Amino acid sequence: MPPQVGSRRSLIVSLVLTVAIAFGALATTFSLGWGPKLGLDLAGGLSVVYKPTTHATTADMQEVVTILTNRVDGLGVSGATVNLQGKDVVVSVPGVTNARAVLAAVGQTAQLLFRPVLCYASVGAHPKPLGKATMPTCGAQYAATATNLNVNTSTSAVATLAPDPAFNSIASTKPKNDKKSDYVILPGLGTPGTRYVLGPAQLTGHAVKKAIAQQSQTGAWVVNYTLTSSGSPAWDTVAQNNFHLLLAIELDGVVQSAPDIQPGQSTFTSFGGTGEISGSFTEQSAKTLALAMNFGALPVRLQALNTVTVSPTLGHSALVAGLGAGLAGLALVLLYTILYYRALGLVIVLGLAVTAALLWAIISALGHTAFAPSFDLAGVTGLIVSIGITVDSYVVYFERLKDEARAGRSVRSSVDRGFRSAWRTVLAADTVSLLAAVLLYIIAVGDVKGFAFFLGLSTIMDVVITWYFTRPLVILLGRRGSSSTSKLSIAAGMHAGAGAQSE
Repeated sequence: MPPQVGSRRSLIVSLVLTVAIAFGALATTFSLGWGPKLGLDLAGGLSVVYKPTTHATTADMQEVVTILTNRVDGLGVSGATVNLQGKDVVVSVPGVTNARAVLAAVGQTAQLLFRPVLCYASVGAHPKPLGKATMPTCGAQYAATATNLNVNTSTSAVATLAPDPAFNSIASTKPKNDKKSDYVILPGLGTPGTRYVLGPAQLTGHAVKKAIAQQSQTGAWVVNYTLTSSGSPAWDTVAQNNFHLLLAIELDGVVQSAPDIQPGQSTFTSFGGTGEISGSFTEQSAKTLALAMNFGALPVRLQALNTVTVSPTLGHSALVAGLGAGLAGLALVLLYTILYYRALGLVIVLGLAVTAALLWAIISALGHTAFAPSFDLAGVTGLIVSIGITVDSYVVYFERLKDEARAGRSVRSSVDRGFRSAWRTVLAADTVSLLAAVLLYIIAVGDVKGFAFFLGLSTIMDVVITWYFTRPLVILLGRRGSSSTSKLSIAAGMHAGAGAQSE
């Protein structure tokens, strides 16, 4: 008699623990109300395709993907993806209800610049772009000089300057021409008709370490920020050079605010690595600005090529049709295996049920992390394909048992011996499948990545369930029913019949 594959006690413990873990995890996810992190095609949502407005290197676009990914994650939405398609960036955010707010936060270039204010400008009747002409010089009486501003340190009052009419006929600088080294004319946030004539930027948003939107003591929304170790002295230098002058804080071509630097002080003092941006902020605009500042400025400007709001109804219909076809096919396969393998066919049914319970629990738990891709139609396809791999593992095992029985061994001896050789085959096949899924996940983008992830996850589950559930269950059934003559017994499924020796 060959040595047995595990004691009866260890086999029972393995079987019971596997079932308990699988269905216990499933019950836990249901009690917590967790479910898979649905993708755009199943949950609906927003899809935007951006392209760079200027030349961008591959490194620039990879940085864009990283920053946009951080931004959509910072919004608290799950399942969002950011992918490169050539030089275009595709942002998919499933399940959003406020598409406009998401667009404002995600598409923002976050080019934060600190520029000196030269003077104010109003808007004429028919302003035209400056073109190649030189920017006019601010008139002496309109210039934002210390003399004209006439700062009163006792009251922090600053003189109000009139707009320079020389700029009325000049249109505001377009975003694509808003370069930090140029002179520009930009509108102010929440001040229609008021524009700022600004000099070249003296500091960028890379000096900012952290930003947070808060309400001031007066109830107004502001953005408080902390500077980096290198940004703090750089900001102090800029602030000291503009002491008692106006310094505009520009974000993406709009002046957020243009405060006078320390108007209540007679001498300059260090800011100590912190600052505040105030202006005509709402709660949403302040949080959007803080979010953009936290996750950095995009290295290139982006232009939205198209924006699509996706309804989940189409994907839901496709899912229902796909699952219906998959379940029908699975039912036919299971019926065939029961008729062909008898009691062993029921092992397949039970094994698939345990696998399904464990997979659902794992996918639902991963939906609450940023690790797994969203569960979309491609992921569903990966799971359906994996069912074939799982069933194939059972077939390999059961056919090996039949070979052992045909060799004249008893049912009990066959189940003990058969798993050893079948396990090598199953492990080799699953290893190939897993390697293919990993490789596909590494080189693929978009939906194909989800297909590869869930295919690989299912393959790993097949290895686990084969060892900890299928193996002990079949061996226990074989030892218990080695002498059974029922047409539904494991002996009948192995075609051992009367030719099998008893032990």
